[in-house]
Amino acid sequence: MTSTFVPALDPNDPAWRRPTVTPRQLRADVILAVVLFIGTLFSLMLYQVAGLYDDPAPMWLSLIWAVLITLPLALRRRFPNTVAIVVSIAFICGGELHVPELLMCNITLFMALYAVGAWVDNRRTALLVRAVIIAAMLGWLVIAMFRQTTDPDALEGLSRVGAFSPLVAYLMIQILTNLLYFGGAYYFGDRSYSSARQKALLEYRTAELEYERERTEQQAVALERVRIARELHDVVAHHVSVMGVQAGAARTVLDSNPAMARDALANVEIGARTAIDELQKLLHTLRETEHDDDSASTSASTLGLDSLDALIADSTASGLPTTLEVIGKPREVPGLVRLSLYRIAQEALTNARKYAGSTATADVRVRYLDDAVELEVANTGTVPSQPRQGGLGHVGMQERVDALGGTLELGPRVRGGYLVRARIPEDTVSVADATPSPARQHTTQEIPR
Repeated sequence: MTSTFVPALDPNDPAWRRPTVTPRQLRADVILAVVLFIGTLFSLMLYQVAGLYDDPAPMWLSLIWAVLITLPLALRRRFPNTVAIVVSIAFICGGELHVPELLMCNITLFMALYAVGAWVDNRRTALLVRAVIIAAMLGWLVIAMFRQTTDPDALEGLSRVGAFSPLVAYLMIQILTNLLYFGGAYYFGDRSYSSARQKALLEYRTAELEYERERTEQQAVALERVRIARELHDVVAHHVSVMGVQAGAARTVLDSNPAMARDALANVEIGARTAIDELQKLLHTLRETEHDDDSASTSASTLGLDSLDALIADSTASGLPTTLEVIGKPREVPGLVRLSLYRIAQEALTNARKYAGSTATADVRVRYLDDAVELEVANTGTVPSQPRQGGLGHVGMQERVDALGGTLELGPRVRGGYLVRARIPEDTVSVADATPSPARQHTTQEIPR
């Protein structure tokens, strides 16, 4: 499964940077700058004809000004600070030199200021650049207004009489218009940057969730493989071990006692059929598309604590005399607990038959305690000096107990033999769906029982 790529940097991190300009965005900016340049030339001709200024700037100077006020916008997303400064200087120069154009230059200045707020990742620099430009523009506006109010020939159609004369009203309109103009460029630029951050954050969280989903699916597949391997090991190891013992006994007495040999071979047949039956039921469960909460317990039929009698009889018939003792008042436990305890007892008896010797015996005890259910399997006989390489029996028992939040003790007894003790706490026994707990290391020291 291909893992989803998750960006290394969270957009909430102050070090986050807006994605760089794409070639498509750059082409769009170039086209826009050219369109604005053409529009500025057309506007220059209209204002020239309309006679905006009595003494306008020469056309060659107006053309240079049109280039400086529009074409730098082609790089407004790549170099927003530089473009804003160039356009601002061109704007002031155009006003001082009486370039006859008042429409397109306001649009280009707005776009330049907007780009600073929208594309400068260093927000302190973006604030400083815009503050300097706005302060310079407002200062230039104040100077221009002062010159107009002190020039008796300027604004001849506006009366200067009264505290709130038409001239004062006109100047206030100019101030409010500029405040709204620069405030709008500042606000919408910041909003664009915030929107880009929010979009990046949404994509980041979506990628994180997708990655977690894929990782969870991979973990679920791995856990399911472990569960299947554990079930197959329990089924195959037990029945094949029993079949091996019975086949060996049949071979030994085949000539001297044919009847006993036939009984042993019959047990081999029964064991093979039982193993096939359990494997078929396990495979049937794996093919199901829907699983209930107790699906794990039904993955190998309905084996449980009630099936221990048959397991004990099977173990005794296979050459390991085994007894069963139930201590306490039996009570209902979830299917997963029943199956796990059964499999632990099955694995412990299988190991006893393999390693304890021909004279070994085994005892199985089930204790219904107030706060737990406990299974204990003890056997006499020899104990291997070291675990068999590649053995998975102990690993499987440990995984089963860990999944139920219980504890497992494994090890030789002081008085000889081997002991397996699994304890499932009451809080797990009382619910049908246990939560896996952190893995515990099983005990390997000598156990005093």
